Amino acid sequence: MEIDIFEDKENKVFNRREVKFYVEYEGEATPKIIDIKSKLVALLNSKKDATVVDNVQPHYGEPKALGYAKVYDTVEDLEYIETKSVIAKNTEASEEAEEAEEDEE
Repeated sequence: MEIDIFEDKENKVFNRREVKFYVEYEGEATPKIIDIKSKLVALLNSKKDATVVDNVQPHYGEPKALGYAKVYDTVEDLEYIETKSVIAKNTEASEEAEEAEEDEE
């Protein structure tokens, strides 16, 4: 899986960076959002908790997808602005299980 960032801009109103990128995945299935997020965190040198991949749109008939991610200055900004569904799809299964156990107690 290769990630090619073609747009990276600051959005001072929301205290975040907005990144548009292409993901190329020759001979593989479309990568999961969690896998893309992990690679983006490494490429952008950002915090995992303050980064969300908003969407990934595969190109028809090509091993390529267009993606959009947001890197917030703080986790508090992310939680205030992003919807619960976007946060949920950017959370790993093991993290979700731990949160469910905490809620039960």
